Amino acid sequence: MLEEVPSGVLVVDKDSGMTSHDLVAITRRQLNFKKIGHCGTLDPMATGVMMLVIGKATKLQDRLMSEDKVYNGSLKLGETTGSQDKESDIEEVKEVPPLSDEEVDAAFNHFVGDFEQIPPMVSAIKKNGVPLYKLARKGITVERKPRAVKVMDYQIHRVELPEVEFTVNCTKGFYVRTYAHDIGQRLGCGAHLIALRRTRSGKFDLSRAIKTEDLKVASREQIIEKMIKLDEIAKMLAE
Repeated sequence: MLEEVPSGVLVVDKDSGMTSHDLVAITRRQLNFKKIGHCGTLDPMATGVMMLVIGKATKLQDRLMSEDKVYNGSLKLGETTGSQDKESDIEEVKEVPPLSDEEVDAAFNHFVGDFEQIPPMVSAIKKNGVPLYKLARKGITVERKPRAVKVMDYQIHRVELPEVEFTVNCTKGFYVRTYAHDIGQRLGCGAHLIALRRTRSGKFDLSRAIKTEDLKVASREQIIEKMIKLDEIAKMLAE
């Protein structure tokens, strides 16, 4: 009989093309343990920090999900899509004007502090118990309530039109896809997200993460060794 798995958080560096549920399923199989959840979804396209809560740490799920996040992203101007990222067909194409770095920065700077986002149709938010993405697949569009979000800080790393690379530090429930879309609208030419990587969620970053490819072949002992145990998490949350 296997020994009980200690409780804690496993930080995984999620690969592109996977869902949050995929990571939970892999970890359950490798640990031979069922009581595992995840702290917030990452779109299949996105990579980076995904926190899995194991055992008694599942009780901390809401607390850990409420922390702010940091993302690195890239957007492409001049093209809008239904999902607001590269995972769906281009719906509209506009010419990208010869924007200066200052004009691009001004568009980003408009979305700083507290504001509202209208969630995309391709999202896990539910309408009458049905996830919006399932309605979107049927070509159904419904009204979505704006959500209060906040951007604490951003950085623009590269502007090579039509692409812009950036980092954004934001609150929970923030859609970076919608952020890219709205910046494109602000610049008058539209945009969609072409790359996304979460580098931090609360106090957890990639420095303690196990790569997805390693998780798939890791032994039970190796995974337990990578976990951040409850006593350390308590100290982290108290800081």
